Amino acid sequence: QVQLVEAGGGLVQAGGALRPSCAASGRTFKTYNYPMGWLRQAPGKEREFVAAITRSGGTTYYGDSVKGRFTISRDNAKNTVYLQRNSLKPEDTAVYYCAAHLGGTYYNPGNYGYWGQGTQVTVSS
Repeated sequence: QVQLVEAGGGLVQAGGALRPSCAASGRTFKTYNYPMGWLRQAPGKEREFVAAITRSGGTTYYGDSVKGRFTISRDNAKNTVYLQRNSLKPEDTAVYYCAAHLGGTYYNPGNYGYWGQGTQVTVSS
């Protein structure tokens, strides 16, 4: 059962920006019950940690490859998590997923659950 839905991906030129969102698909699942994360998977590669945010939104974590360029945020009133992507590079091309952090280190994709279906982000040269 899908409980999270990503939206707002697309095609962008290198140096551009996108702000995909991740929202609960129904009224039962509440994103504010969990720290939330964004992860991505490029063709032929394993899933990679991108960013995470605590329940209140007071603390954030980023993968080394996106630090300084991406910003994760959340709006608990809207049951939604965002990932602002600035200064996009072709190597950022991937399917981006949001998911709930269930425990352990934030940096391991295996520590997440309730995965969304993903949204494709393609960055051209």
